[in-house]
Amino acid sequence: MKKSVRWYSERLEQDVLMARWGEFGQPVLVFPTAGGDAEEIERFHIVDSVSELLAEGRVKIYSCDSVAGRTWLAKQGSLEYRARMQNQFHEYVAREVVPAIRSDCDNQEIQVIAAGSSIGALNALAMLCRYPDLFSSAICMSGTYDLGKITETKVTEDYYHASPIHFLPGLEGPVLEKLRTRFVLFASGEGRAEDIGESWRAADLLGSKGVPNRVDSWGAEWNHDWPTWRHMLPKYLKELTDD
Repeated sequence: MKKSVRWYSERLEQDVLMARWGEFGQPVLVFPTAGGDAEEIERFHIVDSVSELLAEGRVKIYSCDSVAGRTWLAKQGSLEYRARMQNQFHEYVAREVVPAIRSDCDNQEIQVIAAGSSIGALNALAMLCRYPDLFSSAICMSGTYDLGKITETKVTEDYYHASPIHFLPGLEGPVLEKLRTRFVLFASGEGRAEDIGESWRAADLLGSKGVPNRVDSWGAEWNHDWPTWRHMLPKYLKELTDD
């Protein structure tokens, strides 16, 4: 059921890993948390949480290393370098990961669902908003959509293009028209370390641009942690893959 592939990415100037679980179904790219790798979702039982959907052939789950997230966490290089890595990470996903997924699915036109929690939610939202021709929807769980809230940042040109809360207000033209046919699902608890205000802020911005979205509050008993996301992801994948 599991397959892993490694290659050298010239965009990121390092070896990268992509993992896949499942044989058939809708492809779903699950982004790791800030410093996670492609197999993080297996270690923290996210893959187990969607085992029923995998067994039914409704979804194929993919994940890749959080290369840019590690750069932010480790404070590698200058702020300009970190911003460039964030932008290049999105380019790597669009130009290397998605083609690899489409090749694995033997379908060069198939749309991918983006998903992630915490910083992974930011990447899921950014990929859908930047490349709506490649992604059909995004499941954003317990998201942090402003990196400036958790680490030192600088709004360079690279950072601007990689950050939805910065580029969305000025987005127009064909990309916005395509994005308006997509859907973003924000889910957040309101317990320990959660900030549902981040979801509402991003949702309001999308709504102002005519992009369909929804915010689900899970309440105060749900914390910013893996057990929450293990409940959220299968629920929303079932919703998005129902015929």
